[in-house]
Amino acid sequence: MKIAIVTGASSGLGAAFVRRLDALGGLDEIWGVARRGERMEALAAELRTPMRPLALDLTRLESVETLRVLMRKEAPEVAVLVNAAGFGKFGTCADLTLQETCDMIDLNCRAAAALTAAVLPYMGRGSRVLEICSSAAFQPLPGFNVYAATKAFLLRYSRALRWEAAPRGIRVTAVCPGWIRTDFMDVARDTKNGRTVRSFPFAQRPETVARRALRNSRLLAVTTCGLPALVQRVASKFLPHCLIMALLGGPAKGHDTKRPEPNGSGRCVYLRGREFR
Repeated sequence: MKIAIVTGASSGLGAAFVRRLDALGGLDEIWGVARRGERMEALAAELRTPMRPLALDLTRLESVETLRVLMRKEAPEVAVLVNAAGFGKFGTCADLTLQETCDMIDLNCRAAAALTAAVLPYMGRGSRVLEICSSAAFQPLPGFNVYAATKAFLLRYSRALRWEAAPRGIRVTAVCPGWIRTDFMDVARDTKNGRTVRSFPFAQRPETVARRALRNSRLLAVTTCGLPALVQRVASKFLPHCLIMALLGGPAKGHDTKRPEPNGSGRCVYLRGREFR
């Protein structure tokens, strides 16, 4: 049985990947993984390819074990794995609750790596893994700090995994788009200081990102799925991160800009009345 597995399949980008995989055809089943089973059942009714909704909370390790047991029983051939489950919260580290911080790390990092490890034994030559990262992975982002750090982890993990999986003929691609028009923004703003990010320039439709990501994953190790994120990626390689942070918004209001005593750690750069190291 040839299948694709898509996490975060109940809405947004994950649902767009499910629809695109269905349109491309060639699969016996699509397994969708998300917490909201009823949404996946509604999505399954739209598709030509049979979809198996798996209502699992990937922040819990036992959910990954449930999927592992199911794969041992079914022994599928996994042609495509899309790790689209993830979320972000706007705000500084001081604004976020401990639970919000830990949940972001658990879902965006630990769950993605654990699920990938569980699925890889069922993949073979020509199979593809798409890890949904973000252009936030390319540089630190004050006001979106923890989310950007989790995506930086996933980007590095994906790049190394591509080398490790290459002898088996498995392609791994880090998908790093910019803003996407989904309910992600509403969830991200539901924090103590959810206005640290105020605008979403060049936001793309999830269908566009899914289509480009699946196409580009046949060749590329990293795909941005659009020009703005590509520019951001290139800029992060040549410009100091302190400058990029300032251009993208700088620290949140209330950041202490008092000049520190010299400590030998390097020069300070002053931009927009704020200090960076």
